[in-house]
Amino acid sequence: MYQFQHFNFNVSDLDKSLAFYREALGLEPVGEPIRAEDGSFLITYLGDGVSPFRLELTWLRDHPQKYDLGECEFHLALTTPDMAASLAKHKAMGCVCFENPDMGIYFIEDPDGYWVEVIPER
Repeated sequence: MYQFQHFNFNVSDLDKSLAFYREALGLEPVGEPIRAEDGSFLITYLGDGVSPFRLELTWLRDHPQKYDLGECEFHLALTTPDMAASLAKHKAMGCVCFENPDMGIYFIEDPDGYWVEVIPER
């Protein structure tokens, strides 16, 4: 049997991304970062403190240009017990990029342009 373990986003500014995911979603680093001996990459895993799933943030020294995310059709999704409070917080942060009131969901955009879906707990 297979189980989900992690999903990766490549990021251009790891500190900025860590701050965003901490503030926006309460995600915190899990374990020690993985550093290349030559400084060419740094990997940090984030967790929600509840599930075993991890978001892997990878910084690559030799990738200075903006990442091409295509049409942003892929995304990460997280649930929240309080949609109204979450939406208000994310609107105040200025990171809401799409709302679908008919479906009861919305998306936020991280510093590199990745979309994260926020859905209510059911």
